[in-house]
Amino acid sequence: MKHLASIAELHKFNGLPAPEHPQITLIQCKNSCSIGEREFTTDFYMIGFKKLISGAVMYGRTKYDHDNGSMSFFKPRQVIEFRNLELEEDGFLIFVHEDFLNGHILHSEIKKYGFFDYESNEALHLSPKEEEIVWDLFHKIQTEYNSNPDEYSRDIMLTHIDSILKYSQRFYNRQFINRTELLGKTVSKFNKLLSAYFSNGGLSKGLPTVNYMAEQLNLSSRYLSDLLKKETGKTALELIHIYLISEAKNLLMVADQSVSEIAYTLGFENLPYFSRLFKKEVGISPNQFKKQLYN
Repeated sequence: MKHLASIAELHKFNGLPAPEHPQITLIQCKNSCSIGEREFTTDFYMIGFKKLISGAVMYGRTKYDHDNGSMSFFKPRQVIEFRNLELEEDGFLIFVHEDFLNGHILHSEIKKYGFFDYESNEALHLSPKEEEIVWDLFHKIQTEYNSNPDEYSRDIMLTHIDSILKYSQRFYNRQFINRTELLGKTVSKFNKLLSAYFSNGGLSKGLPTVNYMAEQLNLSSRYLSDLLKKETGKTALELIHIYLISEAKNLLMVADQSVSEIAYTLGFENLPYFSRLFKKEVGISPNQFKKQLYN
């Protein structure tokens, strides 16, 4: 598999002229936007906007959902493949080498944007007004990129890139709300799945994980957590913990079992971990909780 460690390699890989800058490049796509046509990995963050007629983008070996007017986000060292992309309108790709962020606030801030970990059926679909905002920011970056560089160039470009990311987070929040209205609350499906896991003997395989829950719901784990956070204020892992502790409290009240037996029944192989989690959620240890029942 081809790994692209520099922007120059990216340009050479795709038969493009040498880049204007060694650590950032902008590619505006007209009718087609094929990069590589085979699997590759990079040391770059990538932001793309495309209106696809046909073709496929594979990210993390999963087909990326690309309806009209969609944005996608890629992080360094993920497996990516662009295959036979045909566009309805112009699109763009922004490639930023991770080293370009060193010493800038975006170096840490970019890691907070969960959509770089979204994989399947989770592209950002923009309204016409949202498209205008994104294109305006792209053209501002493009203007600075094509100007004579000075001590302000890098900061200006990164500021506009940060604005694209902030707007994208806002637009994703809108998409989460729209998705909930159209498909129903994800938390209801999540809780139903958790209940089924318990009642159907899933605990014999251990505690339910966020990855397992996400796979069952056909979402990536990061997208699921962000969606649940928007709906409930809690992440997927926090909701799993709440459910487990609710079950634990019930068993401590009604079951003639020791704390360690209850922990094992709930899929915990590590009693200290169960005790710490219980105390964190309830405020007292499971032993103290059990003793209170007899006082």
